[in-house]
Amino acid sequence: MKILEITNVDFALRQFLLPLMRELREAGHDVHGACAEGAHLKAVRDEGFTVHAVPMARSLSPVAQYRAFMALVRLIRREKPDLVHGHMPISGVLARFAARLCGVRVVAYTCHGFLFNQPGSWRRRLLSVALEWAAGRITDLYMTVSREEARDARRLHLNRNPVAVGNGRDPARYHPDPATRARLRHELGVPEDRPVVIVVSRLVRHKGHPELLRAMEDVPDAELWVVGERLPSDHGADLTEAFERARERLGPRLRMLGYREDVAELLMAADVFALPSHFEGLPMSVIEAMLTGLPVVATDVRGPREQVLDGKTGFLVPPGLSAPLARALRALTQDAVLRREMGAAGRQVALEEYDERHILTHVVGLMEKACPHQTVSPGKV
Repeated sequence: MKILEITNVDFALRQFLLPLMRELREAGHDVHGACAEGAHLKAVRDEGFTVHAVPMARSLSPVAQYRAFMALVRLIRREKPDLVHGHMPISGVLARFAARLCGVRVVAYTCHGFLFNQPGSWRRRLLSVALEWAAGRITDLYMTVSREEARDARRLHLNRNPVAVGNGRDPARYHPDPATRARLRHELGVPEDRPVVIVVSRLVRHKGHPELLRAMEDVPDAELWVVGERLPSDHGADLTEAFERARERLGPRLRMLGYREDVAELLMAADVFALPSHFEGLPMSVIEAMLTGLPVVATDVRGPREQVLDGKTGFLVPPGLSAPLARALRALTQDAVLRREMGAAGRQVALEEYDERHILTHVVGLMEKACPHQTVSPGKV
């Protein structure tokens, strides 16, 4: 079976789609990717995957989206895939309509978070519902990463059979490791007894960095590691002023580590994971932290509230507020026993629910069931 995986940007394809592409290839399928060109694609292409550059735009510009749509149509007609699998709100809509226009046998979609569940004008939300409803009518295999958004899809009649498939990471990569912890802390000059709070995400406003930076002012004797970067395609307020203020207030307790390839090792060296997002799908970073044995402080929004058992594996706090976030972080940074207990409980939950191999096996099975090998006929597009 020839499969075309379509998303918006290179970062998303490498970080979120690459494990699925590997699993599909291991199952014997011919797997291609498509997204906007970018530096993150080199690692994907180095593994032997063909990734097609498409002028995807993370905006609602009709001109930009028309260009992207026509590029997808040309790509699909040329490559003739048996199954097209779209991801992310805008690129997922374009992928599905382009696939159906070209007569692709199976149109699949994975929702990583609905636009209508995000803050915005009522016009934007209404447009999102309308587009999701129209695209849902032509989607043969409809998946969501969170259970709550599968319920949203059923409630709004976006598709007849939405399936919550979850997200996963590799426990062999994300796990506690005292030796790595000691080495990294030595390299960074961090004493073993100093609590470290870590956040791993893109540097965009809706990830809650300003609240986290303010909260850390009330978390004494702990430092914050900020891992991530702002993508060229990211929109919204610039966070430079918030980080400059935090540098003045926190001094050496704030470490801006930028984009890193060694996130798994950094998690091993930290003590508490924080993700105070305003909205999410089902964040991979929370899964990575749980597998590494870190207690998680996250916001009570779709996605994280499925992952974090409040008071057992971490704490859930209201989005947009620094004071509750500070209280939760203080409770964990000042109590090593509580950290260990919550981290161990979180790792057990993650091993049971978010093992990457189990998630990928399920998704591959759904895709193969939707497009059985024996029904594939070449030259159908």
